[in-house]
Amino acid sequence: MNIRASLQAPGRGFRLWLLSVPALFAATALLVSLGLAGAGIGIVLVPAAVVAVRRLADTARRLTGEWTGHRVERPYLPEPAGPESAWGRFLRLVSDPATWRDLAWLLADPFVAMFTALLPALLLLYGAWGWFLALGGGRLLVGYGMNDWYAFVHVHEGYGDDLGVVALTAALGTAFLGLGLRYGPRLLDVYGSWAELILGPTEAARLALRVEHLTETRSDALDVSAAELRRIERDLHDGAQARLVAMGMSLGAIEHLLDTDPARARTLLAQTRESSARALHELRDLVRGIHPPVLADRGLGDAVRALALDHPLRVEVNVDLPERPDPPVESAAYFAVAELLTNAAKHSGADRVWVDLRREGGALRISVTDDGAGGATLAGGTGLRGIERRIGTFDGVLALTSPPGGPTTVTLELPCASSSPKT
Repeated sequence: MNIRASLQAPGRGFRLWLLSVPALFAATALLVSLGLAGAGIGIVLVPAAVVAVRRLADTARRLTGEWTGHRVERPYLPEPAGPESAWGRFLRLVSDPATWRDLAWLLADPFVAMFTALLPALLLLYGAWGWFLALGGGRLLVGYGMNDWYAFVHVHEGYGDDLGVVALTAALGTAFLGLGLRYGPRLLDVYGSWAELILGPTEAARLALRVEHLTETRSDALDVSAAELRRIERDLHDGAQARLVAMGMSLGAIEHLLDTDPARARTLLAQTRESSARALHELRDLVRGIHPPVLADRGLGDAVRALALDHPLRVEVNVDLPERPDPPVESAAYFAVAELLTNAAKHSGADRVWVDLRREGGALRISVTDDGAGGATLAGGTGLRGIERRIGTFDGVLALTSPPGGPTTVTLELPCASSSPKT
């Protein structure tokens, strides 16, 4: 038995049950608003009531996820991108199945929570009441005219004189305390299953949310691809193409100088040879930026180690990848790590960076930590949003921890082909 979880369960269950108090008011407001829909005023009141209900339900989802381990996703259908009339918003909300499931939760949760989440706290309170009676509280209350039962023990005149009955009361109190502690986590788990069932998305809502997410990531992928093509075009135009044009002009000049000024022609030939070497180097850099040969030949681990060798900071790389991810996932992970290392060198003020790559379940997990000044944010313009969009194409997620003073840790998770619906 997890002692800490057992001690935490009664308090957490009590707080989850307390949500039923505002839930009753929210249910009343929503029902009244729906009843006034025929009079016209409900068209304005229902959306406001639904927003309040959804905020309360979101709080319940968050607390349920934190305290019971059951992650409850938001089930609401996506809102339209453009402006929406009051009548259109009313119709959209009342036609959303999640609105009615929220109403069912508001009405049923006080009773369900009482026999699941709240029950451990009630058992502890009842057990403590038994010990209060056994330790003299029963004799005191009988003196004030109390005549009641504790479980099957009759607390009446003469209760305190029978030591066997007092001991039985203490034993029952201990049993109720033990039951509250022993089964508290299990009862919270049952409540979490209920909340996941009633507050989670239906299959239709899950499909609609999935389509919305795919639309967003597809748009991001197109934007990233267009930006990459513009970068390649710019690098070719400003780099290798300009050098090749200059080499053509130099060769034309050499052709005219061969007979009249051979020494000058030899000098131009040497300069043209240097230009061709620089153009080749730039083309190799460009190819490396599209898909590094070391990544294709030796895999993600060695490609990241190559990045570490060329990095101005001390970079320690730890790799635990029993098999290579699929090439699209591998490429996205490589460029994400490259961007993070660049950020560390430019913005963090760090001396050392640690990179950890491993396979956990069906996901590729990457952690990049630096000992810099911290304070990084996703809105700080450091390219983290770009990384998030890049890995979002593969259903990847990015988590950032960067308190002031450091350290900064960026964690990426990319589902591998076997588990990702996209790849």
